[in-house]
Parts: sequence; structure tokens; C-alpha cells
Amino acid sequence: MADSGYLRYVALGDSQTEGLGDGDEARGLRGWADRLAERIAQGSPDLLYANLAVRGRLAGQVRAGQLAPALALRPDLTTVVAGVNDVLRPRFDADEVAGHLEAMFAALTGQGARVATMTFPDIGRIAPSARLLAPRVLALNARIREAARRHGVVVVDSEPHPVVTDPRVWSADRLHANPLGHALIAAAVAHALDLPGSDDSWTRPLPPDAVARTGLRAVGAELRWAGTFLGPWIVRRVRGRSSGDGRQSKRPTLLPVTACAEGSS
Repeated sequence: MADSGYLRYVALGDSQTEGLGDGDEARGLRGWADRLAERIAQGSPDLLYANLAVRGRLAGQVRAGQLAPALALRPDLTTVVAGVNDVLRPRFDADEVAGHLEAMFAALTGQGARVATMTFPDIGRIAPSARLLAPRVLALNARIREAARRHGVVVVDSEPHPVVTDPRVWSADRLHANPLGHALIAAAVAHALDLPGSDDSWTRPLPPDAVARTGLRAVGAELRWAGTFLGPWIVRRVRGRSSGDGRQSKRPTLLPVTACAEGSS
């Protein structure tokens, strides 16, 4: 087996795993899962990688649409990250969402894959207008930890670390990591998997922000965010639409990681 121990990596999830915020539709999306695959390939040059994630998917939709294809690819490493879209919906049931995640954990580990997942940052610290959602995130995180423990799943526990809510690692929409944020997530997963050369440096705070928003500037930023991003998002949900409608996964088959790097350039 190759140096890092992995030869087939399959990523399941929603927009964060697809790579939104890191690249664009014209040049291609990179994202933390691509970055992680590139890192693994440094020790395993023959690594094959598939990314089944599709933006807008709820945890149940990830399970329904991505689990069977993932199992068919017989990965030795998978990442399963979903649930944020559920948190944002009017009706949210932490037990139901965690149940979908646990079903995926059980199926993938049962087939012999090593599985990694992660907890989510407090969205209220990223977007104060969404602070009422914080209890939902905490409830889901607790259940993710419990389900992961039952199935031997590796957990990147991002919640306790302030760096994950630093505005400088998030895109303007505050829902998707920016390139720095995706790099941080990839480093966190690499550390959780104990990949060669990984460490806990991802947990350290960024240098002080010399242009932090306070007072009226902060209020203005919140109003602009609500008008530009939150409002249109709510309208889509009221109309029963999703950003992922009609979309397919960007990388549905196992391919060499070099193809991933070329497509993200």
C-alpha cells in the first residue's frame, strides 16, 4: 500500500465539499476536498479521487443520492460532511439529520473504509443576524460526535476553535469558506487523519485584523449581507428551489489527482 495508506478517496457532501468559495464556475472549483486529495497524493502518487458532493443538498439527499455510488467505488477513505443546509431550513430535526449521517457512517465503515467527518462552527459568530441558529448547530455537533464514536469515524472538531469563525476565512456570503478557509479545512482533516507532515497549526488564530468592523460599520455590513445573500436565499427556499437544482457532482468517478489539479488551475 502507498505511503499514506490510501488509494481511493471519495468525498460526499454539499457545497462546501464541492468547493464553493474556492475558484469559480469559469475556472473550476477547487475546495478543501480537492486540496486534501492533492495532499494525500504527495505520499500516494497513484491515489484516485472522486467528489460526489452537490451544492444545496440536505443530509438525507446526500444519503439518498451519494451513498450508493460511493459504496460502488469501494473507497478506502471517505469524507462525509453534511447538515448545514438542514440547519438553515425552517423545520430542523437534529436527530433526523444525525440519523442520515450515521447511516452513511455505518455503511461506509462496514465496507472497510476509513471515514472522516467534522463538526460545524457557530454560524452566529460568523453572521450575527443568524445567531438564533446557534442552538441547532450545537445540537447537531453533539450528535455527530456521538454517531462518529459509535462507528470509529474520525472527527474534525472545529467548533471549539475561534479561527473557524474568523470572517477572513469565509466568503462574502458567510456560508462558504474562501480559499484560505478551504485550505484550513483541508489542513484540519489531514491532521485528524494523521497524514505525514500534518499538525495542529490550523487551530491557531490568525494575526489581529487591523480593519475589524465595529459600531456602524458592523451594522452596515450586516444589512448589506442580509440584502445581498440572506434575502435571496430565503426567497429560493420559499419557492422550493435549491442552488443545486439540476446539478450533478463535479467528479463522479475515480480519477488520478493530477486531473483534479489541472481542472482547478
